[in-house]
Amino acid sequence: MDQLLSTALPIALAIIMFSLGIGLTLADFARILKTPKAIFLGIFCQLFILPLIGFILVKIVNPDPAIAFGIMILVLCPGGVMSNIISKLAGGTVALSISLTAIVSLLSIITLPLLVAYFATYFMGEERLTVQAGALGLAMFMITALPVSLGLALRHFKPNLARKAEPIIVRIANTLFALIVIASIATNWDLFVENFMTLGPMMIVLNIILFTLGMMLALLMRLPEKDRIAISIETGIQNSALGITIGTLIVEKGAGLPPFSLPSGVYSITSYLVIFPVILWWRSKARRQG
Repeated sequence: MDQLLSTALPIALAIIMFSLGIGLTLADFARILKTPKAIFLGIFCQLFILPLIGFILVKIVNPDPAIAFGIMILVLCPGGVMSNIISKLAGGTVALSISLTAIVSLLSIITLPLLVAYFATYFMGEERLTVQAGALGLAMFMITALPVSLGLALRHFKPNLARKAEPIIVRIANTLFALIVIASIATNWDLFVENFMTLGPMMIVLNIILFTLGMMLALLMRLPEKDRIAISIETGIQNSALGITIGTLIVEKGAGLPPFSLPSGVYSITSYLVIFPVILWWRSKARRQG
């Protein structure tokens, strides 16, 4: 079972990232030149605000070192396909959301391995866990950047095929995401039960803080409302499937899912408790204004 998880999770994540790429066009990346303020604010929020807030929250609550490390892995992750779907449902600028997800996913190939290695030592100690940043970066390239690039290439060179395949790929990706979450919690069930009363509220508070900060910063930058919604969601929603999978990339092969994958698993459930009310509020506000 452990060997199956170690092999299946990276493959599942690669399919999820391919589903992101197939929804991209080259014009999404060109949008940086048209809306640089919104793009750079989104990047700043994801690369700097998220880790800072996550670290402050961990230091305040002071959970078990493995849980603390897992929370830092989560906040170092970029947004995922789900953030793009939520932006669409909430009435945000979907193109901005997709652009930010793609750009930060590519940047995280460099930033995430380095910071994961640092926080592994900080929380777990050098003797308990050593992370090879170079090896992790290469693995992330293979399961994130490469699938996104292949999906983007398919959309560019075979647009009709991509449009027909996209709904099927997205459904497969959503199913795999659910299986990853179930596997994460089931593998660490005792730890999940032991820590849920602390970890669950922490994840909800983290979501609320990040949503709010993203919205406030976008307001300060005087961005249009649809861009503010997209920035808020991209700041508040992380790729929890990547957070879970990273655990399998930094432990011994065949060791299964480690406890520091658990925060991402819990987050993928509790985040909906915050997301759905936020979506309903934004949609009702849009109806009143329309």
